[in-house]
Amino acid sequence: MAQLKNNLKPQDIVILLKIIALGDENWFHHTLALDLGMSQSEVTQSLNRSKYAGLIDNARKKVNRLAFNEFVLHGLSYVFPQQPGPIVRGINTAHSSAPLNQTINSSEKYVWPFAKGSERGQAIEPLYKTVVEAALKDQKLYELLALVDALRVGRVREKEIAKKELEKRILNAQ
Repeated sequence: MAQLKNNLKPQDIVILLKIIALGDENWFHHTLALDLGMSQSEVTQSLNRSKYAGLIDNARKKVNRLAFNEFVLHGLSYVFPQQPGPIVRGINTAHSSAPLNQTINSSEKYVWPFAKGSERGQAIEPLYKTVVEAALKDQKLYELLALVDALRVGRVREKEIAKKELEKRILNAQ
């Protein structure tokens, strides 16, 4: 039973991406919670799971970028897969949003379902229920999450472009 509480959850990826998006900015559990629309205990538990998985340091402050990059590029789409759903109103994601929409032209749109969204496309369930609101407040986080979604739902070409862009952002972000 103890092993089960250490299994990664989708919000763990969101939190680690937020820390990467923050770069060198100082942050605290309560500020992450506020920015991501989560409770402080959710953030604390998530950082503990990430520490157990080796994705963050022992102080739970710095992302282990090499390990996280490897997990995102090679494991995330298997652990948190997604299939496009029905046409809904929402916010663009995957290849339909920046930065991929500058490289990939497609008539097929993918969106996170969001009642206040202005786009229509196939529904992509976000990694966590508060992702849309958090992404709308932080462009860097939005782009990282959209790239992750491209890995979860994209075709081979989209995935390859997303992998290169994510690797650059994860390993070189400061």
